[in-house]
Amino acid sequence: MILGPLERSLSAALLTLPLLCLTSAVAADPSVSQALKLAPIQSEVDYQQPTDEEAEKCTIKSESTEQGVGWVLYDHEGRLLRKFLDSNRDKKVDLWCYYRNGVEVYRDIDADFNSKADQYRWLGPAGIRWGLDTNEDGSVDSWRAISAQEVSAEVVAALRDGDVRRFRLLLPTREELQSAGLGSKMQEQITEQANLAIEKFPQLASQQKKVSAGSKWIHFGATRPGVVPQGVDGNQRDLTVYDSVAAMVETDGKHEQINLGGMVQIGDAWRLLGHPQGLLGEPTQAGLFFGDPLANMDQVAVDNGGPQDDQSQEVIREIEGLESQIAKGGSAVALARLHDQRCDALERLIRIVASDEDRGNWIRQYADTVTTAMQANVFPNGQQRLERMLTSLKQEPDDANLAAYVQFRLMTLMYAMSLQAADADFAKIQDNWLKELTAFVEEYPTSTDAPDAMLQLALAEEFAGKEEAAKAWYGRIATNFPQSPLAAKAVGAARRIDSVGKPVAIAGKTLGGQQLSLAQFRGRVVLVHYWATWCEPCKEDMNVFRSLLAKYGAQGFSVLGVCLDSDADAAANYLRTVRAPWEHLYEEGGLDSRLANELGVLTLPTTLLIDKDGKVISRSINAGELDAELPKRLR
Repeated sequence: MILGPLERSLSAALLTLPLLCLTSAVAADPSVSQALKLAPIQSEVDYQQPTDEEAEKCTIKSESTEQGVGWVLYDHEGRLLRKFLDSNRDKKVDLWCYYRNGVEVYRDIDADFNSKADQYRWLGPAGIRWGLDTNEDGSVDSWRAISAQEVSAEVVAALRDGDVRRFRLLLPTREELQSAGLGSKMQEQITEQANLAIEKFPQLASQQKKVSAGSKWIHFGATRPGVVPQGVDGNQRDLTVYDSVAAMVETDGKHEQINLGGMVQIGDAWRLLGHPQGLLGEPTQAGLFFGDPLANMDQVAVDNGGPQDDQSQEVIREIEGLESQIAKGGSAVALARLHDQRCDALERLIRIVASDEDRGNWIRQYADTVTTAMQANVFPNGQQRLERMLTSLKQEPDDANLAAYVQFRLMTLMYAMSLQAADADFAKIQDNWLKELTAFVEEYPTSTDAPDAMLQLALAEEFAGKEEAAKAWYGRIATNFPQSPLAAKAVGAARRIDSVGKPVAIAGKTLGGQQLSLAQFRGRVVLVHYWATWCEPCKEDMNVFRSLLAKYGAQGFSVLGVCLDSDADAAANYLRTVRAPWEHLYEEGGLDSRLANELGVLTLPTTLLIDKDGKVISRSINAGELDAELPKRLR
């Protein structure tokens, strides 16, 4: 359902009027039925919609939350169902949040606080899509974040509907290619491919026969992503790419594979590099980055031919049916039974698929779905199922990487769940966790999860003051996994540990778009503050820094913020509501951005104190220590 402008304004008014009187209790709460009439602006949202009988048992309350103040709707089992919030306390709703089984799956956002939604985010199990609507007409104008899997589903939808505009949003713009640091030659090549794809798409969509009105995207298929290192073809940064991917589509019980070509990751979004291939019988092309022929992609998904393929497709349809039932929710007993049945079906599929790559993909999906169900507390047998799968994988030496994948997710989840126990002994839990991480690295030193385990060990050693041990772990990541996205973070962290007494280079663009460098503050004592809007201690520290700036600014003290939000608009909007009168550097990527990686910033807040010569005085000074430290440095 898509609300028109009039309906949307009525919906906003419905919730805005009572907000005027939240503190006075004069206005009555809106009714449950009124609140349930509101729907997401985007139509393709799978959110919980209670039956009439369930709606009678729902409740709505006015609440003040970390996100803001407003109305919170609970379902018949006491789980979150909706939130309609005023995040900046201007007495207007600017967040419309929708839930399924108590987990937020989607929100409409009014980021500029003009009573019109301009951002649309899918969350939790619904994916990572984050759409921007610049003209606030209810349609996505660009994707700020979208996974490779979601791009493939969007391509299928665009083919199904013949929607050129929807397809166009999946291709990179020249500005995005420039921001990703691509060399000029590759920029031209990809831009040419993208323009050709847009030109060909209308004919392709109208003449192809694989995707029709009744077609449904099933899953994404690809070999592992690769890295085109900095320096190749003039690229200024490492590029994470897929040279060839595919989407599996089901139409009337028959599965078809759509070859989509390559993809490149730009910030938090994946971008398609051309048009779908082979739909009209034309040959597939070689990969842009590594030259691998896309024809080999015919084996990525489940189309293996013969009777075994028919058998695997039957099991896939069974899994899809179970997933559909799980999505509808139900009692704890019913959901646990459905998850057990889903595991049974996945195990059968894992046994019969012909391709080793397919088998690996299904095993990883098995681990991911079971851990997700355990996190939601709807699968009490989940740990037993994962342990059984792990035992089976450990019996085959060739399955070591898959065993590592399952084991790391199981141990990570069990660690997180142990911390939530009412009688948790945090010191003991942390000690056991570090022993488990060390054992994991020893058992699987080359696994794809080994860098993550090493990073956690390094961080623990750093917090414990064991700097040499921390640097040793950071060094292992950089040496053994140079192509890992964590390698740059590890190199930066080691640099930060050794930074005291040395100059550091911090430079970039501010939130206002101006170029700024720490070197421009030479002659002043500078506090560098890494922060984000989701970090409450960061925001508390800002109050302290503002007072210190008023007290010592005239004596030569300055503050430089480094914002590590993933959303520049959220940061800019927050700064408009508070007084933080100093410049804030910003670059897309959040904690994975260049600004964070250059000094290996892993936690927030992180603060550095820099002397008048640009050298680091302290790499982890506490806000409460500054009032005593600054007079010494400003003499």
